[in-house]
Amino acid sequence: MTDPVEVYCSVVSPMFNEEANIASTVNTIEQVMSRTGKPWEMILVNDGSTDNTEEAARRICREKPFARLVSYTPNRGRGKALRTGFAEARGKYVITIESDLSWDASLILRMLEILEANESDMVLASPYVRGGTTEGVSAGRLLISRLGNLLLSFVIPGNFQMVTQMFRAYKREVIDALELESDDKEIHLEILSKALAVGYRAKEIPAVLHSRKSGKSKFKLGKTTISHLAFSYFEKPLFLLGLTGLAFLAVAVVIGIHLLFEFSRGKLNPDRPLMTLLVILMIGGLQFLSLGLVGTQIVQLRKEIYRIQMKHRMLEREISRIQR
Repeated sequence: MTDPVEVYCSVVSPMFNEEANIASTVNTIEQVMSRTGKPWEMILVNDGSTDNTEEAARRICREKPFARLVSYTPNRGRGKALRTGFAEARGKYVITIESDLSWDASLILRMLEILEANESDMVLASPYVRGGTTEGVSAGRLLISRLGNLLLSFVIPGNFQMVTQMFRAYKREVIDALELESDDKEIHLEILSKALAVGYRAKEIPAVLHSRKSGKSKFKLGKTTISHLAFSYFEKPLFLLGLTGLAFLAVAVVIGIHLLFEFSRGKLNPDRPLMTLLVILMIGGLQFLSLGLVGTQIVQLRKEIYRIQMKHRMLEREISRIQR
């Protein structure tokens, strides 16, 4: 087996029913990576496709020595595919990109320049920063993406405009240091959250996001929305619980003012339901705020666990290297 340090870059591309796209994707990335003049590899991960994606990928791998195929069934999700590709990657740098090539692949070279110059530990392509744009993406899909990333920007530090993209570049040490668990699209959030928690740097650069040219989109609004809301809650519980608590207390204040006005007119009836509602809202609001504060402490403990996991993984790899 080739030693990891001899491979300059690994390009990991998950596939699920991408028979129509995979050949053009591999050819485009080959044209870009050949300009580096350095040894590289492309890892195609067949995530339980039900069409002829696997057969198409096997033909490509027979023709192109830089390409390798990892395949399994059934379909497990993007996160599982990426984690499988990371385990196979041998490069000093790791690129992840969709197999429908909805991004401008030439940006890979700029990403590698940033990593080589040690300007960052991971690079995120984004159509939402200055200089970035979208082409052919439907208004509805774009609105959903914008709103989702706006929400997530409140719970992930760094003022990133987009945190859900697959098109990224990582130093190998970042991938090696993280204990990844997600099986679906939330893996992008997990990677960024954990990497920032243990002290790695991330940089967002402008990119062009194109609409899918062929094949069927795998986007599922309901499932994605639920996973992103769940992530937001676990990442910053005070954001959701705190807002809920403040809303309860705000309504309680309005009711309290109304009851005080009634009292000043001598018309206050202590048996009215509003009195009971006032007490419930006040107690509920304070409880939500308290739960948010407790949740914040739990998040801090979880981040400390990430740091311990990173040190443990790096120590394991160092011991393994010495033993070899």
